[in-house]
Amino acid sequence: MEKIKLNNGVEIPILGLGVYQMSKEECENSVCEAIRLGYRSIDTASAYCNEEAVGSGIKKSGIDRKELFITTKLWIKDAGYESARAAVEKSLRKLQTDYLDLYLIHQPYGDVFGAWRAMEEMYKEGKIRAIGLSNFFPDRFMDLTLHNTVVPAVCQMEVHPYCQQIATQQFLGGYDTRLEAWSPFAQNPAIFQDEKLKAIAAKTGKSVAQVILRWLIQRDIIVLTKSTHTERLRENMDVFDFELDADDMATIAKLDTGRSTIFDHRDPACVKMICEAQFDY
Repeated sequence: MEKIKLNNGVEIPILGLGVYQMSKEECENSVCEAIRLGYRSIDTASAYCNEEAVGSGIKKSGIDRKELFITTKLWIKDAGYESARAAVEKSLRKLQTDYLDLYLIHQPYGDVFGAWRAMEEMYKEGKIRAIGLSNFFPDRFMDLTLHNTVVPAVCQMEVHPYCQQIATQQFLGGYDTRLEAWSPFAQNPAIFQDEKLKAIAAKTGKSVAQVILRWLIQRDIIVLTKSTHTERLRENMDVFDFELDADDMATIAKLDTGRSTIFDHRDPACVKMICEAQFDY
């Protein structure tokens, strides 16, 4: 598995398993199976309500904790200094580990400054190996970074062929912050029927999913992919034995719409909806 070095020297696998919208049973089984197949990065969040299942899946796998890279995230209701410290401790208990490899502020809302101050302290205490952000656009990233000490190691964003985040990746590069892609398949099965992507897949002898994952990897973007099926977990890992050529990369570049196709974090109605969302974790 290829790895990317973060701005604090910590290395993260370039391809990982995301467990969003997995039931607890699915999550435990998928984590265990993914580890068996060679995945070493697991991404969850308190709001996914399956941290305990991730911890159980890891324990079931029998792998040494030091071999894994575990990421989880702080939800909006826990944004704030004291609540963030408590949330980290709660996640550690659920995941059955005494440290996190990466901890992210899940959404750019609420008291993110208090939360970041707590995360900086826990990073310095060694309970978190790297800290970062999720869904922070450059303006919000800049505001947080200017008023704090630790520069985020990662910024997780929606990235797929229809929302390529070209400018965001370039901006983050100025801070040596790595872009990480969630929903690389746009949460839309129609992407697998895209004629241009299908043509590249036919040319390379790979699937459309593999073409998309390879495109992200060749852009030096950390990518999270999700499946509860062994064959798809295996397929998504099988992306390190081929390369897309310049023409392929140019073809995919033309698919960019320059906007989200899933959730607009700058739409007040969307912000209201997500801030009012309730999760029983």
